[in-house]
Amino acid sequence: MSSVEKAAQPAEPAQKAENERDLAVEKKQALAEHIKALRKVLIVSTVSVLVVFAVLFYGFCDPLVSFILQPVKARGIEVISTAVSDALVMKFKVCLVAALVCAMPIIIWQIWSFVAPALYEREKRAFRLLFFAALLLFALGVVFCYIVIFPLTVDLFWEAGTNVAETMWNVKDYFNFVLSFVLPFGLMFDLPIVMYLLARKGLITYRSAAKARKYVILAIAVFAAILTPPDVVSQIMLMIPMIILYEISVQIIRFVHKKKAEETTEVAAKA
Repeated sequence: MSSVEKAAQPAEPAQKAENERDLAVEKKQALAEHIKALRKVLIVSTVSVLVVFAVLFYGFCDPLVSFILQPVKARGIEVISTAVSDALVMKFKVCLVAALVCAMPIIIWQIWSFVAPALYEREKRAFRLLFFAALLLFALGVVFCYIVIFPLTVDLFWEAGTNVAETMWNVKDYFNFVLSFVLPFGLMFDLPIVMYLLARKGLITYRSAAKARKYVILAIAVFAAILTPPDVVSQIMLMIPMIILYEISVQIIRFVHKKKAEETTEVAAKA
């Protein structure tokens, strides 16, 4: 072994240790940058919600409350407050939910600016498509429920109390019921997106989804019969969109499996 090789040997462990230290420093810097970016997302999103909340609370609170109470006011149902803070709490909740909805574009933009740098171009396109499709379907579900389904439900509970007791609803309980009823219905409209993701992961197949169709339709019919007043028109109005959503989900699964089969065939042909 030459003297040059002997002199170079001690330098190798030192160089390796220095490289490891540099890598650790780079990881710490990257983590710090991610935390800083996440903090910016949280701060901007929170401030935007608070600003919109203040504007709505001091300028548009009464119209918002009237809009929420319209389904019961139109039927002559008396809305009461049984605690000192009930009315104020409801106003806060109404304006807060409205502020979240109005500030959602800013929140979405902040989330996108945080996630986008870590995605490939193909993943960015898929993420944008699925994300905005999910938001659109959720909004459609909320609007459909509040305009069509929720009035039917109010009629059901109103008629159930006829000739039994004087109908008076607590304002706080009513608003909580609105949220617990409308928001899950909006989530239900995202069923095609969920089924698509499950199909992409191979957790559900077209055959199993098609085979379960009759059971799903039966479950939808039972759900519609329980939720709506006892007339065929109301039940059909609820059943049709739910069945359509499921059929769209089944066809999406079929498309995904066909696409995956074509990709597998293409890869096999290249091999």
